[in-house]
Amino acid sequence: MTPDAPRRPGEPLGLPVIALGCGNFGGIGSAPELFGQGLTDDQALALMDAAWEAGITWFDTADAYGGGRSERAIGRWIASRGVRPRLTTKTFNPMAAGADSGLAPERIARQLRSSLDRLGVHRVDLYLAHEFDSAVPLADWLGALAQARSDGLAGACGLSNVSAGQLEAALAAGSPQAVQNGYSLLARDDEAGVLPLCARHGLAYLAYSPLAGGWLTGKYRRGAPFPPGSRMTQRPEPYRHLVSAPAFDALDRLRVIARGRGTSLAGLALAWLLADERVSQVVIGPARPGHLAPVAEALAHPMTPAERREVEQALTGSLPARAGSPGRTEARS
Repeated sequence: MTPDAPRRPGEPLGLPVIALGCGNFGGIGSAPELFGQGLTDDQALALMDAAWEAGITWFDTADAYGGGRSERAIGRWIASRGVRPRLTTKTFNPMAAGADSGLAPERIARQLRSSLDRLGVHRVDLYLAHEFDSAVPLADWLGALAQARSDGLAGACGLSNVSAGQLEAALAAGSPQAVQNGYSLLARDDEAGVLPLCARHGLAYLAYSPLAGGWLTGKYRRGAPFPPGSRMTQRPEPYRHLVSAPAFDALDRLRVIARGRGTSLAGLALAWLLADERVSQVVIGPARPGHLAPVAEALAHPMTPAERREVEQALTGSLPARAGSPGRTEARS
């Protein structure tokens, strides 16, 4: 298996199993107070070079990542390298502090045009509502996404950061083709509702934050300060519940399993996700080229169903519940 190999249920969309998440290009996700931080242009270009060389040809971004800086960096990379990755982008969040947000149809049309301009392309392969907008009639904003497809500006459309109830409502009102939510060994809320719904209705499911903000890389250690520049020093809110003795105990057990398989903890976590046939694509967000190594490990050491059960059993009863709705970690980052 290579990063570019499509698999069910995302096969109709041509989704490869791995995409490069570009949320740290020029910012830390969509947080206006952190615009201008994250990776510099040169660092972003080097990371895209390394990802492309590793066979990762699908890039994932959003209009508000870095206040547009992420899309502009990708556009510069495309223009300077003369290659065209396949692209996911999204809209909902404000482009600057105090700017408008949401999924009003006229805003979707405006934001998609501006995304295409920054990316330097005529069409994106997947366009997502970055959050569920309960302030705008559902049929209206789903209709605007469908119109983007009809106009040839997006190959497919879908939703991000949605609960099972919201997805059910969207399926009753329209025809989304994909869902992108946070999902990892340490964030498994979607197993009860969203994943079964996607499987039942043939929607592609894309998992972001597969390493739980760095918790599944081993960078956070019991009793040690968080590393400078890590997610826990920048946007820790989605992961505060993991600062607990049971969570560190579970991570210790996972490290033992990873060593037994000859991989890193991150490689183990990615292999666990890739072994779930309900997951169409895993969106990784490395900070530097060396962070791509766990992807190669996961692809080289596929996980059997028995191994997957062993990993899950290592976590049984160990993790505290997190606050908030399922799938909401990324939109607030």
